[in-house]
Amino acid sequence: MSDLVLSSLDEGVLTLTFNRPDRLNAWIGAMGRRYFDLLEESERDPGVRAIVVTGAGKGFCAGADFQTLTALQDGSYDEEPDKRPNTHPTTIRKPIIAAVNGACAGLGMVHALVCDVVFTSADAKWTTAFARRGLIAEYGLAWILPKLIGQAKSMDILLSGRTFTGAEAGELGLVNRVVPGERLLEEAVAYARELAAHSSPASMAVIKRQVWGGWQESLDVSAAEAVRLMMQAFGRPDFAEGVASFLERRPPAFPPFG
Repeated sequence: MSDLVLSSLDEGVLTLTFNRPDRLNAWIGAMGRRYFDLLEESERDPGVRAIVVTGAGKGFCAGADFQTLTALQDGSYDEEPDKRPNTHPTTIRKPIIAAVNGACAGLGMVHALVCDVVFTSADAKWTTAFARRGLIAEYGLAWILPKLIGQAKSMDILLSGRTFTGAEAGELGLVNRVVPGERLLEEAVAYARELAAHSSPASMAVIKRQVWGGWQESLDVSAAEAVRLMMQAFGRPDFAEGVASFLERRPPAFPPFG
């Protein structure tokens, strides 16, 4: 089970790699449990400041494994489901950057878009796929997509289930950055290292909660909550260090979070 998601830590950046390359990293329950366990461990580890998620081989995640889908269809699926939802990464208090290196379909697309920042190779193949499998927009994707790219574009890629490239994902506004495949992981890790070196872990944790938790709040409610959170921030050592490092023209030395 430990081999289903590979883990490596360097300079405050934890890289997690879905590792079923012979199946384009298609999602199975055991892989999901291992991934969520590693995310939770990273949240408790003060040595981890940012997380990069990618896939081994030619795929990021090609969606739910067809053997799992077949078992669900014929009633033979007997694996105990994980109680953590597929949106679980949004609750992890450290920034997660997806590096979509290849096939990103269905549930795989969900897992890319519940990361906080998304990088993709220009030639990666993206698809919702659901409508072409007789399924519906799964695991909150019908909620996430319109907020990222608007209703019209969301309807297109959900209703058609068509395949589009990483380059088009960039044009749609679905991802943050499109890069050549050979530089994808390097650039995603470099971005994560920038966060690890220059952004306050405590601040990033609060900002992540503000963004993911505030999509349905009114502007007035969000602004009032920001005032409360700002008063808390004034009392943290991160604020004093952030100001001091700026005035002294040196890199910040923010305390770890975990």
